[in-house]
Parts: sequence; structure tokens; C-alpha cells
Amino acid sequence: MTMKRIAALAAAVALLAGAVDARTLKLKPAKPQPSSVSAGLAVDYAYPKDVKSNRDAYVALGVKSEKGKPLTAGLDYLSSDSEPNALTSKKEHKVAARIKGYIKFEAAGTYKLQTYSNDGLDLKIGGQTVAKVDKKRGCDPIGAVDVQVPSAGWYAVEGQYWQRKGSSCLILEWSQDGSELDVVPSKLFGH
Repeated sequence: MTMKRIAALAAAVALLAGAVDARTLKLKPAKPQPSSVSAGLAVDYAYPKDVKSNRDAYVALGVKSEKGKPLTAGLDYLSSDSEPNALTSKKEHKVAARIKGYIKFEAAGTYKLQTYSNDGLDLKIGGQTVAKVDKKRGCDPIGAVDVQVPSAGWYAVEGQYWQRKGSSCLILEWSQDGSELDVVPSKLFGH
């Protein structure tokens, strides 16, 4: 291999390494850190005549919303025959939800986050969008993202979710240091 080819290969590897680092989202801890939290995530619901997009959900929540039962299972919701309603709402279909609270990272480091939703979702953690989908769909992964957590502590969670018809789900999994993905424990969410 000539020196020019070696230099070109080294430059390409450096460029790819930079691209990988660029995809790692840097989260910001909540400031100030909450001194105490209640279990789960706070949620407000709206029940529009129809909802087909994040914009529809946003408008419905702005027109008329009501406080819902907190999401004490964290972000681990999958409808079933025995529990058909979307999240903790009163309905199975045509539901919009605004979610707020905190997630606790017990250690600094790089985490992989994988979110599943049925249907739409716009989810931010620590000021970064970690999952966004704006269409009717099955309970499928949105796409894993790597996040850099600079310090242990609480990080703000803000989400907008909508479910049109059929089954519903909203699940957040994580892993650290290349371990296997697992659902984030509910005890690590607060509001």
C-alpha cells in the first residue's frame, strides 16, 4: 500500500469515527435537581374526535386537556385484552398525551436508548430528542440512539404521545456499556 492510500484510509477512518461521535446526544441534567419526586411521570390527556399526527395531538392538548393518573409503570405500557386503554387514559382510541417528569441515571456514561410506540411520539430527555415518529404504526422500535450522561442524577423527560386506533404501546429500553437492552425500571421515573 502506498503512503497516499494509507493516509486516505486513515482520514476515512477518522471521518467515520467523528460521525459516530456526532450521533451521540449529550444530555443535560435537570437544574436545579429536584429535592423530592413523586413516583411515575405526570400526564395530561385529550380525547379528540380524531388524531393522525403530532400536530393534531398538540392542538387537542391545547384546546382541552385533563390531568391523568401518573404513569407509575414509567414508560412500559402495552395494551392488552385485560387493559385495553392507552397508557393510563380512559380510552383505547383517539388519545393524545402530554408527559412530563424526570428519569434518573444512577451513573454517568454512554447509554443506548430504544423506544417503541404505537402510534406517534415526540420524546425528549435531558433537552435532546431521543425518539420521534409522526404516523400510525404498530408497536415497533423507533430507532436506537446513544446518549452521553455527564453525571448521575435526574434528567427532564418531556413527551407528546398519540394513539389513533388498534392496540397501543409506549416502551423505553436502555443499556449501558454494550449490555443487553432492558426496560427502564419504573422506580427511576418521577414527577
